[in-house]
Amino acid sequence: MRAVLQRVTKARVLVDGQSAGEIGAGLVVLLAVGREDNAATATAMAEKIVNLRIFNDEQGKMNRSLLDTRGALLAVSQFTLYGDTRGGRRPSFIQAAPPELGKSLYEEFVRAVTALGVPTATGIFQTHMSVELTNDGPVTILVDSDKIF
Repeated sequence: MRAVLQRVTKARVLVDGQSAGEIGAGLVVLLAVGREDNAATATAMAEKIVNLRIFNDEQGKMNRSLLDTRGALLAVSQFTLYGDTRGGRRPSFIQAAPPELGKSLYEEFVRAVTALGVPTATGIFQTHMSVELTNDGPVTILVDSDKIF
C-alpha cells in the first residue's frame, strides 16, 4: 500500500458536487492498494498512520499522533499512486491492485482506522472525486508498506 498523508485543519471530498465525506482537524489519506497487498497490510498501514507523531505538541514539535489529538481521518482511494512513469510519458498502473481487491482492502483500511477509535470519513471508491482541504503546516508525508520511501 502507498499513502500520501496531509495534515489538515479541514477537508472534504465531493462526488458529483455533493459532499461524500468531511472532517475537521486531522489527516487526509490518499490511499493506493498494490497487487501484493492483503488484509494484514491494510491493518498495519492503519496502525502506522494513526500513530505517526506528526502533530504539534505544546512546544510546537511534531510529537503527537492522530490518536493523541483526537483528530479525524478522511480516506480517499487513489490507485494513481502506483503510477510508474519510468518507461515513458504515459504512466503504467500494472502494480496497482485490480478494482475488486483494491476496494476490499481500502474498506479494510477504513475499518481498521475506525476500530482504533478515529472518526473516519471516506470518498466513494472508483468514482471521480474532488478533494478540498486546508493543509496545516503544510505537512505532507509519504508512507509505503514495502518501505520504499
